[in-house]
Amino acid sequence: MYMDMNIKTLSTTDARGQIGKLVATVAINGKPIIIGRRNRPEAVLIQFPEYFNGALSDIANINAYSRSFDFLNNEPELYSLNDIKK
Repeated sequence: MYMDMNIKTLSTTDARGQIGKLVATVAINGKPIIIGRRNRPEAVLIQFPEYFNGALSDIANINAYSRSFDFLNNEPELYSLNDIKK
């Protein structure tokens, strides 16, 4: 399918037949799965945040508390503390 990333990508047809398995896989390993149609991504199945803060928006909770962005742990640091301006 679409995307040249290290994220599993499925068509909606394939996902429909195995949604229970996909949810269990994401819940266990924390890696997102992209679902789409006609070679275009349309949705991302991600692990529910381990901690959920009702005072924050849903997207803030997902970004802050889920492991959706764990792949960035392997990326090099582009900036140092000296780059931060007051």
